[in-house]
Amino acid sequence: MEWLLHCGFLITMCNDAFLRDYAVIIEDNRIVDVLPYGDARRKYSGYEKLDASDSIVLPGLVNLHTHAAMSILRGYADDLPLHIWLKEKIWPLEALLTPQDIYLGALLAAAESALMGTTVLNTMYHYMDSDLNEANAISKVGLRVVAGHVCFSWRKDEDKTRLDGMVKKWHGARDGLVRISVDPHAPYTVDPEFLKELRYMTDDFNVKYSEKGHITYHIHVAETKDEPRQIKEAFNVSLDRGVLSYLDSLGILKDDVVAAHCVWLTDEDVRVLANRGVSVAHNPVSNLKLASGIAPVPKLLRAGVNVGLGTDSACSNNTLDMFETMKLASLLHKGVNYEPTLLPAKTVLMMATVNGAKALKWDSDIGTIEVGKKADMIAVRYKGRPHLSPIYDPISHLVYAARSLDVKHVLVNGKIIVEDGKLKTVDLPAILDKVAKVKESLLSRLS
Repeated sequence: MEWLLHCGFLITMCNDAFLRDYAVIIEDNRIVDVLPYGDARRKYSGYEKLDASDSIVLPGLVNLHTHAAMSILRGYADDLPLHIWLKEKIWPLEALLTPQDIYLGALLAAAESALMGTTVLNTMYHYMDSDLNEANAISKVGLRVVAGHVCFSWRKDEDKTRLDGMVKKWHGARDGLVRISVDPHAPYTVDPEFLKELRYMTDDFNVKYSEKGHITYHIHVAETKDEPRQIKEAFNVSLDRGVLSYLDSLGILKDDVVAAHCVWLTDEDVRVLANRGVSVAHNPVSNLKLASGIAPVPKLLRAGVNVGLGTDSACSNNTLDMFETMKLASLLHKGVNYEPTLLPAKTVLMMATVNGAKALKWDSDIGTIEVGKKADMIAVRYKGRPHLSPIYDPISHLVYAARSLDVKHVLVNGKIIVEDGKLKTVDLPAILDKVAKVKESLLSRLS
């Protein structure tokens, strides 16, 4: 398909500029031209027009850390500390989930994300079925997904078998929309030897399958203050220099690691992250809701660490709203540091687009709007929106004023996923009806 996307404002994320009355030309799944609309109308007169003249067009947002299927548990347990929340509420209910429940939860998450302008989900969950899983569900909606099977020490053989099958079937599937990651849960649930073995598996997978895209290593790290104590008690190891320094001593940290949270870091941890090229997924909403703390993002950025943004699951957030995440990330660090210049709007928008794509080793294809890249972009309607009027700086509006449901169009891989605010790829009312039935079924199973 050949498209001429007419943009009211265009933010390419290639530089600090924004462009007015521009066009993006799409052929099949790639961007082939970016030029003023007047020129485009003459040069590409035969192309199908998609109107975003009332909108700000920008790259699709990258949710760098989530657990998509847990959307099926949204609102089930709130207002608890992380480990009580996990051990007493979430894990017992998760044990009752079927592959169908997981597939449906991931469908729900993908539908929500698409309507809110997110085009990539980096998700960690249980891979229990070759068809009823997150990779299948999210890519069916039309989004990009990096999906991983979460690994624990107590089921090593099972996890390795499932991970191998997941990579073989799904890595590079759906015209390249799907990539797979290796996902040890956390340093307190995965022993040192298994962490290293999973690193070896990641490297081996990349030797075998890298032509379909890089396979990353996704792990929760330093989420709570007592994590070092838990690791010491579980595995009798020293953490005197910090959790990241401990992981570095195992030789597992490389530039394909996505470390979620990184709230409780030592100065040495920050140096390790920078030196190894590890990317951090900052999850401000979830960290605040679970009272885990506040990640030292300004310090990480000053050290040169690549930091992206995530929502965590809809179970601990309780939405997958990346616009809310961008605004909170900026305001939070200004407030707690008493410094209004920290995390300005452009930096936060970079975190939600360019940095997320870089963390997933997907930045050669996505993260910016430029010739040769895949056509992943969103249009945020401003015309007729009082809260987006007037416009002095559209980047400021995207971070501080826009709402996720201002999203008008979403394109992924050159395909229109959302048009005029309507999801085009799946039957949303049917999904919502099934979700309501699963909730009742889960509660009956629990009782």
